Amino acid sequence: MAQDLKVRYSDKDLKEFRTLIEEKIDKANKHLELLKSSYMNDGNNGTDDTSPTFKAFEEGSATMSKEANTQLAIRQEKFIRDLKNALLRIENKTYGICRVTGKLINKERLKLVPHATLSIEAKNMQK
Repeated sequence: MAQDLKVRYSDKDLKEFRTLIEEKIDKANKHLELLKSSYMNDGNNGTDDTSPTFKAFEEGSATMSKEANTQLAIRQEKFIRDLKNALLRIENKTYGICRVTGKLINKERLKLVPHATLSIEAKNMQK
């Protein structure tokens, strides 16, 4: 019975997770760059010579989208940090072990949420 419980994922599994996480970091970095470039643009959509009302509306809209993009960028930076922490756990061979139960986190869960540190069981305990 005790043989059913794995203490950690195999090196082969860890290598697969590393590849998955590195791909996600790459995509996330590209997305972050897009977000940063979109809120660094001056937001001038050629409305200089149009009516003041429209220009005010445009500026308000630009401010709102700038704030939204800033929030998205902050979330994206946290996501990248979480993914990089997952890579550290792979290095330490502690990746995929629930920090509450000490059991292995389901492989399918890790494929969907590769930076997860809690099993579904532990997540449900938090509710």
